[in-house]
Amino acid sequence: MLASQRRSVILELVEESGAVKVSDLVERLGVSDMTIRRDIERLSTDGLLERVHGGALALGDTRSSEEPGFSAKSLLQRAQKQAIARAAAQRVEVGAAIGISAGTTTYELARAVKDIPKLTVVTNSVPVAQLLHESGAPGQTVVLTGGVRTPSDALVGPVAVSSLRSLHVDLLFLGAHGVDDRTGLTTPNLVESETNRALVSSARHVCLLADSSKWGTVGLSTFADLGDIDLFVTDDAFPERARAAVREAVGSLEIAEA
Repeated sequence: MLASQRRSVILELVEESGAVKVSDLVERLGVSDMTIRRDIERLSTDGLLERVHGGALALGDTRSSEEPGFSAKSLLQRAQKQAIARAAAQRVEVGAAIGISAGTTTYELARAVKDIPKLTVVTNSVPVAQLLHESGAPGQTVVLTGGVRTPSDALVGPVAVSSLRSLHVDLLFLGAHGVDDRTGLTTPNLVESETNRALVSSARHVCLLADSSKWGTVGLSTFADLGDIDLFVTDDAFPERARAAVREAVGSLEIAEA
């Protein structure tokens, strides 16, 4: 296959699913990891997609007001997300009341804690609620907020906010579309931003789960400052400059080995 044909296939796959992983492209196209990375870099330079750690995103998904779907985001940084989730899950004790926000990294957190008995889990994530309903340990209680469903399978809006005002959790596991030392935690969805603020307000302690690719990404709306976070768990590709900025603002930074 010629390079131009290969790049056309890559672009078609990205536009179809919203995101692709380098490892999947290597297997599908039968070429080396470095070849795929060069193809992605060329397509990125041409303004046809966005190159991210471990893969590529469709160009529409990079705008500050556009929101990728849950399935598309699930394809990227899976190993990093799982490592972050395993590290964060060590903070969860039997019988605790925890909150889990919508997102793909927080979904991995739900997978990591599903076998802990007697948990009470408050969530606005449809996939998280479904996972724990189907395979959660005995004695677990799942409280799913109502609301309007977003492309990322979050339930948001006035109904969700109203239900969260009367709830209180020991520890909230929070995801974000983007994290930046200047803009804080952001999302492309204004209504989801309001709901995330309500989640933060419901928690005694807040743990942010964000892989290294989220640093420097800025969505349309800020829903929390770095100073609102008690614990930030990320992966070992997190930049050194970012680590210094986070340590100044956040209670604690934990680096998970991916």
